[in-house]
Amino acid sequence: DYVVVKMIPDNRLPPRHLHSVHTGKTFAVIKWESPYDSPDQDMLYAVAVKDLVRKTDRIYKVKTRNSTVEYTIKKLEPGGKYHVIVQLGNMSKESSMKINTVPLSAPDALKIITENDHILLFWKSLALKESNFNESRGYEIHMFDSLMNITAYLGNTTENFFKVSNLKIGHNYSFSVQARCLYGGQMCGEPATLLYDELGTGEDSSATESSSPTDVAAIVVPVLFLLLVTLGIGFVLLYMRHRRLQSSFTAFANSHYSSRLGSAIFSSGDDLGDEDDEAPMITGFSDDVPMVIA
Repeated sequence: DYVVVKMIPDNRLPPRHLHSVHTGKTFAVIKWESPYDSPDQDMLYAVAVKDLVRKTDRIYKVKTRNSTVEYTIKKLEPGGKYHVIVQLGNMSKESSMKINTVPLSAPDALKIITENDHILLFWKSLALKESNFNESRGYEIHMFDSLMNITAYLGNTTENFFKVSNLKIGHNYSFSVQARCLYGGQMCGEPATLLYDELGTGEDSSATESSSPTDVAAIVVPVLFLLLVTLGIGFVLLYMRHRRLQSSFTAFANSHYSSRLGSAIFSSGDDLGDEDDEAPMITGFSDDVPMVIA
């Protein structure tokens, strides 16, 4: 036995599973489910967006019969903070969440030029890659002194360079440049950071990390090249010496070659003495010549 029970929809329940699907710089995609499964009629939702920085409110209306609802909130500001509330149009119980939009990117190509008594920071205009950035907003510059362990706000500018003076000898500094913060420093861009020491050589942290292997290679490669050249010269000298020894031996052997015997004759050294090398060799005796014995 069984019985079918149909529950009476309760429009006082809040939307379920409210969450953010994707957040950009100027928009956010949110998603939620209806208070109960399979609505049999269109449901009217009220989406309230509270700007926690500007202290303003906006309300949007969404009418749908779908069990799962996806909605895109537009006209947000980069780096903003928002409180989103979703409820039925009859002001039932609500579901809420907080959203932080993506801040503006960091300026590119931050460089340092050293002058006599000051340095100049240079960077590319952020408007080249950020359509939501206006040059009139400007940039703000911060400095971190690693020796004193303090961070100082140096000021802001609408230009793409900034002059820094009164740097102390023996101190290492880190400079950061970002889109100027709005509304009490709550809506800022991502900072671009550059390291600088008192010797006047500004360098990026990534460049510092990659410089060590390059310096090692600059030393090792010439040393290996010199070793290879030395080995090559040694092999050439050994080969030339071998050829000279072979030539000398061949000439020596040819000078002692006997065409009558068909071989080379070498002296054992026992018959060598103080006699004149130019003395004629006695080859034989004739029968008609008397031999005199002293």
